Amino acid sequence: MRERPILFNGVMVRAILAGQKTQTRRAIKDIPWRPGCNPDFSQARAFSNAGEFRIAGSQEMTTGFRCPFGQPRDRLWVRETWTNAWDEDKGQWSDPERYHYRADGVEVAHVDDMERSPWIPSIHMPRRACRLVLEITDVRVERLQAINETDAVAEGASAAMLPDIRLRRTHPRAAKPMVYEDSREIFADLWDSTGGDWNSNPWVWVITFKRIDA
Repeated sequence: MRERPILFNGVMVRAILAGQKTQTRRAIKDIPWRPGCNPDFSQARAFSNAGEFRIAGSQEMTTGFRCPFGQPRDRLWVRETWTNAWDEDKGQWSDPERYHYRADGVEVAHVDDMERSPWIPSIHMPRRACRLVLEITDVRVERLQAINETDAVAEGASAAMLPDIRLRRTHPRAAKPMVYEDSREIFADLWDSTGGDWNSNPWVWVITFKRIDA
């Protein structure tokens, strides 16, 4: 069993805490395509053997590659936006036993003479400040748009997330009413609102997990 960090934004942290999110998709970087293959071949599928994945059409299109987030039974500790508690006596953000998390909606005021925001980006969260640990139960590879309604719900996509969807101005849906037929449509806009590109339909890691004690 190995343990690795993984970043989640506040929207997704709240969904995990509420028990509404048990799956995450992450775009696959640096797929080892074989020379001469067509990465956009629509009939391509992924398969795995002993934790090693390959993508194939009528023939293998990649060499083997592994999930950087781990395999079933490995653990992920969640990095989220956080801060230390303010220590009035020491006049610094230093209390190692108390942490605040932005996903909780806690308001931490900026303190006079502080050179930084009280909130610390998730990438800088140390393991000791982590409150969420996830155990991987399944890993697979698929195209982003292959997600079905059941998996969109497992991703936490629901009407409760609509206030958190912020589409870029040039997005084709940016000026339209936020009306969705199902969770899959909500997930598509959630993906785009976090810097992804639903229309490019990338290959993604599909990681299913369960929350365990931190």
